[in-house]
Amino acid sequence: MTRTDGGTPSLTAEELKTRLDADESLRVLDVRNREEVEAWSIPAADHVTVPYMKFVAAGATGDVATLAADNGLDDGTDLVVVCAEGKASAEVADSLREAGVDAVNLADGMEGWARLYEATPFEETPRLVQYVRPSSGCLSYLVVSGEEAVVVDPLRAFTDRYFADAAELGAELRYAIDTHVHADHVSGLRTLADEGVEAVLPSGATDRGLADPERFTLLPPGGTLTVGRTELEAVATPGHTSEMTAYRVGDVLLTGDGVFAERVPRPDLEAGAAGATDHARDLHRTLTQRLSVLPDAMRVAPGHYDPDDGDGENAHISTLGRVRALPVFDMDAEAFVDYVTDRMGARPANYERIIAVNLGQETVDDEEAFELELGPNNCAAG
Repeated sequence: MTRTDGGTPSLTAEELKTRLDADESLRVLDVRNREEVEAWSIPAADHVTVPYMKFVAAGATGDVATLAADNGLDDGTDLVVVCAEGKASAEVADSLREAGVDAVNLADGMEGWARLYEATPFEETPRLVQYVRPSSGCLSYLVVSGEEAVVVDPLRAFTDRYFADAAELGAELRYAIDTHVHADHVSGLRTLADEGVEAVLPSGATDRGLADPERFTLLPPGGTLTVGRTELEAVATPGHTSEMTAYRVGDVLLTGDGVFAERVPRPDLEAGAAGATDHARDLHRTLTQRLSVLPDAMRVAPGHYDPDDGDGENAHISTLGRVRALPVFDMDAEAFVDYVTDRMGARPANYERIIAVNLGQETVDDEEAFELELGPNNCAAG
């Protein structure tokens, strides 16, 4: 535990995640507005929302202890206070401590939470590492074979990490691949290309309006990429987007947003609600026909997981067999289309601008790129 400049005891995002994973008795008090909390929050089993302005009002009347008691905050449970940037929550934590409640602040708030990035190795030959961004459920992958490495679905906010981790494993980062044009986060491909890494996109990205195709290696379905002694094979998996491509690495399929472990990819982020039906039909063909040639034992390494699943210590890996056991696989095409299009829900925040940035149609600096992608990914239906 550390202290903020004002002396408030605080936890870092990494420390909070460690405690949540360990199932310690811990309560998260979120003092943002309820709408913000409902859209995006830290997945804690014990989560309480009391808006900051209620603490301001209680502080003015000397009733912070009463407010704490009314919301069950004074029962001795360890309390971590959260806001957007860690400032309002520090004030609340201080006022609670003055009222006799043992509260600490989350340093840098939800922005600090969004900068947390963890790595979990899950395969030795070739070396496969899964990167997890708990704030959004984004997953990326590092494949290391011999003295070469490739990162799949890199995030712009963490490009330095990929170089460092490849070097630590005795390899040079040679390639960076996106499985599709992302709508929930700003890709790291262009940043990595500027650093001398060969950037790879599915060839279908040109049909999406890629502004600078000359900067990329455009890999068609069935194309291969050799990294050290390992071959990555491009497997067409359209549905989430038209150019969606998975990459087969031995018995592991890096699926991006083409196949998830527990949910179904949403089909509306490329062509909107009007085109969602056609994309959903294509997604059904991908799940039931295109991937039917692959065995049940094929492991699925998806591009997202649900942060509410609570499993923070192991890689988020499934198998095609387990995925095929989902009820949607028993649906015919039209029933599947109805099911998926009825459950699309809210789209990722700023998704249209993020797509434009990832296509090279718009330019933003690192700070704005980070701000654009704050929030849940919302790339699954349901």
